[in-house]
Amino acid sequence: MTSLRVHVVGGGLAGSEAAYFLAEKGISVFLHEMRPQKMTEAHQTGACAELVCSNSLKSLVPHSAPGILKSEMRQLNSLILRCAAESAVPGGEALAVDRNLFADHVSQALKKHPKITFVPGEVTKPFQDDITLFATGPLTSESLGSWLAKATQSEDLYFYDAIAPIVDTKSIDMESAFLANRYDKGEEEAYLNCPFSESEYQVFIDALLAGEKVPPKPFEKEKFFQGCQPIEAIASTGRESLRFGPMKPVGLIDPKTGKRPHAVVQLRPENLAKTAYNLVGFQTKLKYGEQSKIFRLIPALRQAEFLRLGSIHRNTYVCSPKVLNADLSLRGHPRVYLAGQVTGVEGYLESAACGLLSASFILQRLLKQPHQAPPMNTAMGALLRHITGKNPDHFEPSNIHFGLFDPHFFQNMSGLKKDELRHSMAIQAVQNFTHWRIETEMNRKKIHGI
Repeated sequence: MTSLRVHVVGGGLAGSEAAYFLAEKGISVFLHEMRPQKMTEAHQTGACAELVCSNSLKSLVPHSAPGILKSEMRQLNSLILRCAAESAVPGGEALAVDRNLFADHVSQALKKHPKITFVPGEVTKPFQDDITLFATGPLTSESLGSWLAKATQSEDLYFYDAIAPIVDTKSIDMESAFLANRYDKGEEEAYLNCPFSESEYQVFIDALLAGEKVPPKPFEKEKFFQGCQPIEAIASTGRESLRFGPMKPVGLIDPKTGKRPHAVVQLRPENLAKTAYNLVGFQTKLKYGEQSKIFRLIPALRQAEFLRLGSIHRNTYVCSPKVLNADLSLRGHPRVYLAGQVTGVEGYLESAACGLLSASFILQRLLKQPHQAPPMNTAMGALLRHITGKNPDHFEPSNIHFGLFDPHFFQNMSGLKKDELRHSMAIQAVQNFTHWRIETEMNRKKIHGI
């Protein structure tokens, strides 16, 4: 079919998914994995797709954002989802797996494939004459990280992941919030402000300081960049410190009182349709249950539905909107592609989906097809748009959630209740993805007769 070979570097979820997809299409794949010869600080085995944290691949509910993503991935014959189903354990509405059995199923499927050759050992730079797909995850080796830093410029390679929570707009109490920019600067009111009285602020600080935090893993050093300070760490330096940091009320007047609030949490829209907002500056090490409880002490968020909760952890990822092309190839290095968490997607499921996206684009290139990406009103298209199309000045890793979807999705769905809206979105997204898949397959057959 083609004389070009593909080197996939990294046997995690993204690399495993990409290698299997390409091999199933008849492409010769060399799968490089440095484990167990060289271990990361988190992995314990040399198995492919070893899950080092949670054993959950998120919701199975078809009309949830992860559910829509799963439906699309299955259309591309996802190895990860197939092996997850084979190794599933009871998890309620979530797809939970026996992590050892899951890794064994993935490893065996890859090792038995006639088009996949395993190559042990660390890779520190791209292969000169072939396509290289780096899917090395958040614990990319220091040597390869150095190459990526040089290739993307060091300021575009981040080592700590600061993720702010995201809340569903419909769950915000708009009567307790107001739109305004500080000092009325800006052409339009970009921020939704959640004001505090002094007593409300003190209750919030008490809960924040008492909240149970995620202990650092042995390989995580408690070293944060200035912009990545957890809010509870800032609060611990003094009860008023947040009022001079991310919760400062200066330049804002609450129209209901005509006065400056005691403190403010600012929410910034996640998309043009403003169906989701993120809590500005609210990166945190609080446990998820604590976050849901404590952040609902924000007066306007008493009934908040969080689409994503906050976190800070070690993570190697590039500033994708600045350094990646639309097909996930690296600018200035056209034979180098990236996939998985190194691109700024967050989570097991999203990493696997990104592996499928990169592999699909590599296949298009090898078969001399024009680049065709899934439309933005699909889950995979929304995820791709996040990592390649956002403003690089505000880029941060994200998992899949409804706030990433194309705002045009909502134009013909006004008046629907939340569940009705999400059911409609799920049906439309899967239909759109099916159309894209069939169209790309037909184009492939027209060009190559396969």
